[in-house]
Amino acid sequence: MVVPLGRALVAAELPVLSRHGLSMWGYAVLLRLDERPLRGQSALAEAVGADKSRLIGVLDELQGQGLIHRQPDPTDRRAHLLTITAAGRRLRDDVQAAIQQQEEEQVLGRLPAADRQGFLNALRLLSGELTDRGR
Repeated sequence: MVVPLGRALVAAELPVLSRHGLSMWGYAVLLRLDERPLRGQSALAEAVGADKSRLIGVLDELQGQGLIHRQPDPTDRRAHLLTITAAGRRLRDDVQAAIQQQEEEQVLGRLPAADRQGFLNALRLLSGELTDRGR
């Protein structure tokens, strides 16, 4: 039951991402980056569950759009520090809000309020446990 729901949610996100000029991988990168620099493409690839070679083009595109910064790591010239820009943060937040609104209207809105809250609580718990096990 979870897999078809996940596929439907991803399919519903694609038009939102497209309207904002983002790919799914670009969105995943923006979601992962925060105020602290992330050290290296390998760490980012692991964090978003992608092959690091797949991310090169995504990072080039995001940097070209002014959504992320890549700068050499002063402690290791072979690595880069990755950070999100103010524009990247605004875009990420706008896209996330649009996706959440769409999920509310098309999926969660069909559930009674108590069931909706229980469903969201269960998802948070289970996804947190699965993430913790993967570390």
